[in-house]
Amino acid sequence: MVQRVDVRPERGCDVEDGADLTVERGVHARSGTGEPGRRLNAVPDSPVPAEGFTESVTVSYIFQSRLTRRDRMTDSEVRTTPRLDWQRVRGLASRLTTPLHPDDYLSLINPLWSARELRGRIEQVVPETEDSATLVIRPGWGWSFDHEAGQYIGIGVEVDGRFHWRSYSLSSVPTRSRGLITITVRAMPEGFLSDHLVRGLAPGTIVRLAAPAGEFTLPDPPPAKTLFLVGGSGITPVMSMLRTLDRRGTMPDVVLVYSSPTEDRMIFRDELRALRDRHPGLRVVERFTDRQGMFGLDELDGVCPDWRERGTWACGPAPMLDAAEEHWRAADLEDRLHLERFSLDLGGSDAEGGTITFANSGKQVEVDGATTLLEAGEQAGVGMPYGCRIGICHTCTLVMASGRIKDLRNGEEHADPNEAVQTCVTAACGDVTLNI
Repeated sequence: MVQRVDVRPERGCDVEDGADLTVERGVHARSGTGEPGRRLNAVPDSPVPAEGFTESVTVSYIFQSRLTRRDRMTDSEVRTTPRLDWQRVRGLASRLTTPLHPDDYLSLINPLWSARELRGRIEQVVPETEDSATLVIRPGWGWSFDHEAGQYIGIGVEVDGRFHWRSYSLSSVPTRSRGLITITVRAMPEGFLSDHLVRGLAPGTIVRLAAPAGEFTLPDPPPAKTLFLVGGSGITPVMSMLRTLDRRGTMPDVVLVYSSPTEDRMIFRDELRALRDRHPGLRVVERFTDRQGMFGLDELDGVCPDWRERGTWACGPAPMLDAAEEHWRAADLEDRLHLERFSLDLGGSDAEGGTITFANSGKQVEVDGATTLLEAGEQAGVGMPYGCRIGICHTCTLVMASGRIKDLRNGEEHADPNEAVQTCVTAACGDVTLNI
């Protein structure tokens, strides 16, 4: 049986205008003139019911004038059919639109149609607990889904005319099947942006994104035995790992020790219990600290006697991670411990502050010695690069044209002209000029 459907040519296909196309259950295409087409794949816009296609499908095909049935391509040949180099097309188009870029016009139609700046649209805000929510984001052009479970992204949100940036761990599985990613955010009492993301962000909002980064990831294949130590919102990168292991059917022997103030504030509580019931190798140890007290590492032998044999991934409050570092160091097992910190205690600063000048824009801002160069740039409305915000990834590095700065981690001062400095962990000791 041949079913007539609305066929939309995929980019890079060469078909004469007005060709009358039919699709035979997603297997063959024919033109109205009876010329046989090559074998094709049909990809529905939404899941296909068992009885056939939805009304609109995207079809990959190439028509040639004189082909026989023996000339039809195999499935593997279809997948390797050359496509247009869209980067090259964009480069050629930019010559016609100069001094603007094609993206400047396309983004007027759809804000996500720009590869010059990574953007995303908030599709849904899903409450997880009273003070946390999962943001479902549809990334635009230029986004790659080849990240790893456990990595984080940057998100920039415009509030009162200014973009505010923070980094959050991805909680979704790294797959492009639905074209969506998720981050899960807990509103912190002192966190202006986190509270806005949880309670004030409306679906449809366009946000800016920074590419995934971070080394808090599982090896492939995962260890035969794994221990996760988690506190509070530290569950978010670990949840991405667990969801990935579940999806791939590769859940090893896993012990998850998860501390939360109360049962109601335990993010992903029901999903974790469902995973535990589905996988005999997954053991979840729940600790409700308001009632049971903080989990002490001296309890680890009773909860997980073979912890010394396991690769351990820990994420949570700084005191918990500091204690874990000390505990694993005392056992001479530091190489088995992997940490993810959401914040860095920079301690007190005796830097004097000063006027920060941003050379390219000419903007200036006066700051005190406790304000990092990154925060100073954000206050001035400068599009500062950043990643982890805790001095690990070096994404924030800029060239200091002149001035003196202090590294807030160790108190070291630097004053060499044209020196590369990490703006997220340095403060001004007098006037400073940055090349941005």
